[in-house]
Amino acid sequence: MSTALPSLAFAGIGLMGLPMCRRLLAAGYSLTVWNRSADKCDALVAAGARLARTPAQLCEAADIVMLCLADTAVVRDVVFGPQGVAEGARPGQLLVDFSSLEPTATREMAAVLAARSGMAWLDAPVSGGTPGAEAGTLAIMVGGEAADLARVRPVLLALGQRVTHMGAVGAGQVTKACNQMIVACNALVIAEVVALAEQSGVEASLIAEALAGGFADSKPLQILAPQMAESRFEPIKWHVRTLLKDLDGAVKFAREQGSSTPISGLAAQLMRLHGSQGFLEKDPATLVHLYRAAAAQD
Repeated sequence: MSTALPSLAFAGIGLMGLPMCRRLLAAGYSLTVWNRSADKCDALVAAGARLARTPAQLCEAADIVMLCLADTAVVRDVVFGPQGVAEGARPGQLLVDFSSLEPTATREMAAVLAARSGMAWLDAPVSGGTPGAEAGTLAIMVGGEAADLARVRPVLLALGQRVTHMGAVGAGQVTKACNQMIVACNALVIAEVVALAEQSGVEASLIAEALAGGFADSKPLQILAPQMAESRFEPIKWHVRTLLKDLDGAVKFAREQGSSTPISGLAAQLMRLHGSQGFLEKDPATLVHLYRAAAAQD
């Protein structure tokens, strides 16, 4: 029985994709990379990766093609657009999508790719942010066939501490939508709390420490509250636009399923307001400005 590692390809060398690729190279995998802005691949090429000129070229020598892209429209273009993955795909290959997408669109694209090329699809969105990507401690929620997941699980365990099979294709994206609903609503409440503490004369930088281990404690609280209290918004670890995109997707999917999401709907509107004030490309820790501004107007 062969113990050779599968050959990998990766599209999307951004805040998450870059550290994920570094971990795959460090684990000894053969890796081909592509990004719309090719210069973002330079560090990986210097570390031993090969550069593909088009998404279709990613399929030439890869057993598994992975994506970590901005949104549904970008994934659709990279997979099905001119010189896209679908043009190079063949039966037996596997596509693993780490992006956060609309579940319904994921199911549709997976069906089209399988029918057109025989390439299987796993949706495997991740949670843990850039620190998790760098440390290999991501939580990975997967939708797709169990046999396909078994094939790629060793690769995923180079990237994450936990890999959970949630069901058929699209189930990973539904789980990620639930994750983002909780994270975004939490971030907004944490911003309210920090602003209230500041307005009341309480040392806001101690909130996370004071609540640690209690029922209100959470990873977002421990990460965001100190950043907000200290107005420490750099380096940017994730983007307001990403949370807004995911909230909008979650609310849309819930509507399609006949499910009610009033709290997440309000969170989306607050996130949109914050983004419209010039914060779309900023870290969500800047959400505290929403409530500082409101306090300043009183």
